[in-house]
Amino acid sequence: MGLLQLLKSQFLCHLIICYVFLVSGLIINLLQLCTLPVWLVSKQLARRINIRLAYCISSQMVAILEWWSGTECTLYTDPKSYPLYGKENAIVVLNHAFEIDFLCGWTFCERFGVLGSSKVLAKKQLAYVPIIGWMWYFLEIVFCKRKWEEDRRTVNESLEKLRDYPENFWFLLYCEGTRFTPKKHQVSMQVAESKGLSKLKYHLLPRTKGFWVTVQSLRGTAAAVYDSTLNFRNNEMPTLLGLLNGKKYHADLYVRRIPLELIPEDEKECAEWLHKLYQEKDSFQEHYAKTGRFPGPIMSPPRRPWSLINWLFWSCLLLYPLGLLLTQLISSGSVFTIVASVAVCSAASLGVRWMIGQTEIKRASNYGNKEVSLNNN
Repeated sequence: MGLLQLLKSQFLCHLIICYVFLVSGLIINLLQLCTLPVWLVSKQLARRINIRLAYCISSQMVAILEWWSGTECTLYTDPKSYPLYGKENAIVVLNHAFEIDFLCGWTFCERFGVLGSSKVLAKKQLAYVPIIGWMWYFLEIVFCKRKWEEDRRTVNESLEKLRDYPENFWFLLYCEGTRFTPKKHQVSMQVAESKGLSKLKYHLLPRTKGFWVTVQSLRGTAAAVYDSTLNFRNNEMPTLLGLLNGKKYHADLYVRRIPLELIPEDEKECAEWLHKLYQEKDSFQEHYAKTGRFPGPIMSPPRRPWSLINWLFWSCLLLYPLGLLLTQLISSGSVFTIVASVAVCSAASLGVRWMIGQTEIKRASNYGNKEVSLNNN
């Protein structure tokens, strides 16, 4: 292990990274709150401001993956589709099997300049979580309760509001509804058998109703679906803690551009189309397992420097006053002050460990562990 790698693996570095992320995130949330009066004057201006502010938060996490850990991302796609990426609105359908697959999705957005405006379908509870949840609220993210009758109207109304969105956006969608685990896969395939559907080896059954509503709501707004299938070389299962330790991974992403007009408008036909899509995604994963690569040519979108520049800006801005504060605390000689500082750092370290733990697959939600949940397709 080299000296730089050893330095990256130290918990003090992790604590500093998380300190910068948390404090800068709260400052940005406050700035987003200050944009509320702007909404009354110009909705489009407020949207553009919030896109930039959101980028300041999400790009820090992308910088961890791209610049701190040095993780490589190889894109397999059609050269004819490549020039369109980032220049149109799109629905991005991702598989959900890795702890950092959301980060790889964000990196895909960052490489094509739509990270700040990217959208997701998130649980309603996340809207109340500081930093990421509040950022998403001001980005007009679609929040759902996982109760279909309520969510159907909510999703449709939220997506309809994006018809006049001032900049290109990608709507990232995990159709499986929850992260892949062996237990969830077993339950999902039991449902597939009971419904007479083809079984999948590498995916859970897609949840068709949410996909259909998304496609219908974004017709005329989004130009295409980007079918995206992610895997990692050498059968690695990357973790957020691994990234913080500076471990380098190599992600491979296979993207197919499917014009939205090719997707059936009828709900039943759309569901059949999505099931077929996931059978194809399964075959791509099987091909990857056998050959170590996805089919098709390789494109190499370069890393953009802006995520690193943003990360360095916030680090310099926040670490300087922190250093001054620590110097004053140590020079004061007060036992109480020093003990209080150690207690705060210990609490912060526990908080960091807790946040990292929330991304682990074993800590994933129980959604999809019961057959009754998966029947609502």
